[in-house]
Amino acid sequence: MKEVDHVFVMTYGRSGSTLLMGILNSIPGWLLRGENRHAMRHLYEFHRSGMAEKARVDAGRASQPTHPWFGIEGFPEATSLQHIRALAEATLLRPEPDTRVTGYKEIRWYDEDLPDYLVFLQQVFPGARFVLNTRNLEDVAASNFWTHKDDPLGRVQRIEERMLSAAEGLGDAVHRVHYDDYVADPEVLRGLFDWLGEDFDVDAIHDVMATPHSRRGKHRGDSE
Repeated sequence: MKEVDHVFVMTYGRSGSTLLMGILNSIPGWLLRGENRHAMRHLYEFHRSGMAEKARVDAGRASQPTHPWFGIEGFPEATSLQHIRALAEATLLRPEPDTRVTGYKEIRWYDEDLPDYLVFLQQVFPGARFVLNTRNLEDVAASNFWTHKDDPLGRVQRIEERMLSAAEGLGDAVHRVHYDDYVADPEVLRGLFDWLGEDFDVDAIHDVMATPHSRRGKHRGDSE
């Protein structure tokens, strides 16, 4: 398997993340995919179940074919992580021959065990980094994506707080950007590009921002 770096965009719905994905994909050799409805969570649950049951049983007894949990004591952590990565790269990420950096953006980072899930992603993708994208929450909550839900502003506030809290455990592996700031002045993204170790091409970013992304096109409206 070709070695590539991994970057994941953490955010919530209508935060401008599709535009941010486009900006990152303007970097030569980058291929970030869009949302996958949190598909990696299913693999996380698989891995976590195997590890939890392995820890729960008596290894000597569970190794016997008469035991109801026969074999779970041998659940191979490293092999599980290796094959989860292979599956994710072959199906969700699908890096191309010239891809240096891959990953995806996702808007579903709201589970209570988010810190543990982030640790899992770093185990599957060693060296993975995370771009945490936020936006003015009043604008987010006013979008059609949220207005039909109960207490939309309170809901997005809680999601953002959970993301920010979980991100504290990532240390230097996370970098925060704010949609309203970089739409008003793309130059604020220089810090992100420095953190990524990539050249900052403001003309390429302007080209991306002039291209319709998501459902509403221009990037001062109800974009994802």
